[in-house]
Amino acid sequence: MIKLWGRNTSSNVMKVIWLLEELGIAYDRVDVGGAFGGTATAAYRTMQPLGLVPAIEDGDFHLFESNTILRYICNAHAPSTPLYPTEPMARARVEAWMDFQQTAINRPMSTVFIGLVRTAPEQRDLAAIAAAAKDAAGYWAILDGRLAGQTHVASNEFSLADIALGIYAHRWFVMDVPGRPEAPHLRAWYQRLLARPVFARHIAHPPT
Repeated sequence: MIKLWGRNTSSNVMKVIWLLEELGIAYDRVDVGGAFGGTATAAYRTMQPLGLVPAIEDGDFHLFESNTILRYICNAHAPSTPLYPTEPMARARVEAWMDFQQTAINRPMSTVFIGLVRTAPEQRDLAAIAAAAKDAAGYWAILDGRLAGQTHVASNEFSLADIALGIYAHRWFVMDVPGRPEAPHLRAWYQRLLARPVFARHIAHPPT
């Protein structure tokens, strides 16, 4: 059985939970990180050398980096799943948008999230939050344009790209983001995610 290390309030851990639940794969999750601690131990650092979450154990195999974990789970445990298509061009589109989450969306969204959710109001750097929100809005506008012509991120089929980006979209829409522009196609996609039982159960709750 896969063992997943990481608290369920982490966006990167949520990705892995979402995929495992969508695929119906049994797993055991251990709370580490944040208030739980446990990521600075030598044993944990052998699995995740940066001391972050998540990490997984699959038998004797250890792996870190959330998007890589998603790809591994599909390859090792659900090789025929449409969530990670095998056709090279379709797979490349999924992976490109997974990378878009990490290289574009992640940085400004982290600043907004930490500033609005994990920082006391009197200690917030409002200028930094506003600047990051503007950057994030620009990236979300790119995705909004793409979703004008299809129902999901990589194609008309739900995939790992939706999992990688959907958690951040939830935060974008539920946080009190300053100057958040309308993005009708992005919002319609988010509503489709909310209709998914796993998303509703594990992702769609107030961010903490």
